[in-house]
Amino acid sequence: MLAPDWKDYKILGTGDGLKLERWKDITLLRPDPQAIWRATVDYSRYDCHARYERDRAGGGRWIVNKPMPEEWTVEWRDCKFAVKPTGFKHTGLFPEQAVNWARLSDTVATYADKGKTVKILNLFAYTGASTAVLAKRGAHVTHVDAAKGMVDRAVNNCRLNGVPQENTRFIIDDCKKFVTREIKRGKKYDAVIMDPPSYGRGAGGEIWKMEDDIFDLVKLTVQVLDAPKFFLINSYTTGLQSQTISNILSLAMPCGTVEGYEVCLPTERSGVALPCGCSGLWTGR
Repeated sequence: MLAPDWKDYKILGTGDGLKLERWKDITLLRPDPQAIWRATVDYSRYDCHARYERDRAGGGRWIVNKPMPEEWTVEWRDCKFAVKPTGFKHTGLFPEQAVNWARLSDTVATYADKGKTVKILNLFAYTGASTAVLAKRGAHVTHVDAAKGMVDRAVNNCRLNGVPQENTRFIIDDCKKFVTREIKRGKKYDAVIMDPPSYGRGAGGEIWKMEDDIFDLVKLTVQVLDAPKFFLINSYTTGLQSQTISNILSLAMPCGTVEGYEVCLPTERSGVALPCGCSGLWTGR
């Protein structure tokens, strides 16, 4: 599935393990492990603002070629997001997720038109693009992430979009520990978004590995759902296919409809789409 409706984001070229992107008026050149074909453009022709270079230790840094803001905003449909390049090559926004923003926005808006508020639990919620989009559409989103800096950026994204404070709740916590406490408290939600990393370490030293831990966390999280509307899982782990995510949802959730799909970005070359992970979406009947 291709991310729709972007005006402030565009891929200008791909290949040789890189992607050249335009984020509003700023052009960035970043590594991309999926772009293994020969480059479709001559990168040297583009006077990009910055490029990300990896180092031998596995990290990297941004090489700034010409003046650029430390942070700026991009728009998708009627939503705004803050973009800020980080030391881990990311910008704080995954534009391919517009695939899911569009789909879930329609679901939330349908219930809002009926005077119903969808209560969403957003786990590993990062900088809160999904939180901002869906809360703006009328959902109530509980946003959970272990990194305070990411939660602060999520608060800012909601502020940029004029999201009423009563539509969100921000939690800085380990996702599994939070879900366990919500079960004990008897808290219930209508939907879940889960955007886990391939690998991570919690504040208390807890180790997360997608392949080992995702199924048990999904089974645990199902316990906070009451008459669920949807359950979305995103995966950036190269070895996990969309069918794997679909299987997890089929085994963990009650009867419903399950879809698995590759999430992609359109590129400058017709017929060439850049793979950006996969998603599995369960929806109630």
